[in-house]
Amino acid sequence: MRFLRRSDDTTGNATADTADGAAVDATTPDEHLPRGQTAGKGRATPKRRDAQSAARRPATPAPRTRKEASAYAKANRPSKEARRAAAAERRARMDAGDDRYLLPRDRGPVRAYIRDVIDSRPHLVGMFMPLAILVLVAVVLPVPAIQQYLSLFCLLALVVMIAEGVILAITTTRKARARFPGETIGALGTGWYCFTRASQVRKLRVPKPRVQRGATV
Repeated sequence: MRFLRRSDDTTGNATADTADGAAVDATTPDEHLPRGQTAGKGRATPKRRDAQSAARRPATPAPRTRKEASAYAKANRPSKEARRAAAAERRARMDAGDDRYLLPRDRGPVRAYIRDVIDSRPHLVGMFMPLAILVLVAVVLPVPAIQQYLSLFCLLALVVMIAEGVILAITTTRKARARFPGETIGALGTGWYCFTRASQVRKLRVPKPRVQRGATV
């Protein structure tokens, strides 16, 4: 049969090739690797005792009581020096006007522009805190005549401050809308922001003023 004849020919050729020495390496890839190492892993097989000791190694238990949780938090708390350094850096970033450290109400170019407008000139609203102290003195002072005059003065000053605050809010809102036409700038929120900024003492404002008085904004 042809099938048997072809098989015999193939077998004969293979035998002849082996005999001639053109030879085929019959060893498997694993036989060329060091002992304890396989072709697929690329690293030595760990010993059983090492694997068992790693499995028996206890994990850090979770705190079960409030006292344990407090002790764990205290042990992992940063030192006082680190906390002071972080607070000082955060304060410096806020004073410099870094948006990453500012409060949400102070973030953005619109608020920065409003602060520049407010800081560019003095305002009567800035006398709000001294006026509050003066009112307290008028209440405590046991002289009726002085109380009457101080009360009248404080009332007039308060009316003037409110009027200036309204005018300042309107003008600053118009300037901000003209400077940033694509932004939504509410009159009420902007007006209150202008009043609170202007009523603070200049040295205590946060962020710190970045323009001098009399500057053109």
